[in-house]
Amino acid sequence: MIYNFPDSKYLVVCGDIHGDFNQLVYKVCMQYQMRDTVVVVAGDCGFGFERMGYYENIVKRNSKRMKESNNRIVFVRGNHDNPAYFDGNTFCHQRFVAVPDYSVIRVGGHAALCVGGAISIDRNYRIAAWSNACLLNKKPVAQNDALAPNYYWSNEYPVFNPQLLDQVLSENTIDVVITHSAPSFCELKSKLESNGWIVDDDLYQDIKNERAVMDKLYEKLKGTSVTHWCYGHFHQSWHSSIDGILFKMLDIMELFEVRQ
Repeated sequence: MIYNFPDSKYLVVCGDIHGDFNQLVYKVCMQYQMRDTVVVVAGDCGFGFERMGYYENIVKRNSKRMKESNNRIVFVRGNHDNPAYFDGNTFCHQRFVAVPDYSVIRVGGHAALCVGGAISIDRNYRIAAWSNACLLNKKPVAQNDALAPNYYWSNEYPVFNPQLLDQVLSENTIDVVITHSAPSFCELKSKLESNGWIVDDDLYQDIKNERAVMDKLYEKLKGTSVTHWCYGHFHQSWHSSIDGILFKMLDIMELFEVRQ
C-alpha cells in the first residue's frame, strides 16, 4: 500500500515505544513542537496487549492535538505487536495508522519502504506470563478472535516477499527503509548476549533466520536509490554509513529526522 501525505513536510522515525502512545504524542507535539510531520514508529508499538477499545480511546484523546500541529503517526509492525492490527484497515485513522509490511510512505520528497517483524527473545517468558494471567483471571484463551489480548504472537517474524518488493521498486523511487530488525552486519550483532532470557532450542536459529530476511532485503535494495535505513528492536542508539547507506539504530522513543 502507498500512503501519500502531501500536506506534510518532514519525515521522522521513532524507535520502540512499547505502548507509550500518549507519551509519544506529547513528545512530538508539545516537547519538540513538531509541525507538519509524519512520525514512523519502527516497530514494537504495543498493539495487542489490550482490547481494541483501548487503542481507539488513545486516538480520541490525542486527535485534537495532532490535528492542531498537523502531525501524523504511522506504526510499523514489531515483534511485540499483534500482526492483525497491521493490515491497513483494522487500525486506520486520519492521524494514526498501522500499516502492512511493504507499505510505502511518501512525505516531504521521501519514499520510505516499511517492513516489520522480528523474533522475541523473551517469547518463553511472555507465553508463560500470559498463561498465568489467564489462570489467575480464570479467562479462557480466545481461539477465534484475532484481536484478543495476548502477550505473544507466533507470526511475529519478518517476511521476505521478493515479488511484492519488485512491484514496490517498479512503482517507487525508495530512498528510505524502515524496519524493526536489521541486516546481520548492523549492530547489535546479537540481542541474546546481554540478556538473561530463557533460551529455547530454536531461538538462536530463529534469530539467525530473522537477520537473514533482512540480508535478503538489503541485497535487493543495495545499489538503488536508498540513502537511509532506520530500525529499532535493539534498544540502543548507533549509526554507520555502509556502502553509501546511513544505517540508524534507534533507542526506545528516540527520534531521527530523515533529511535530504
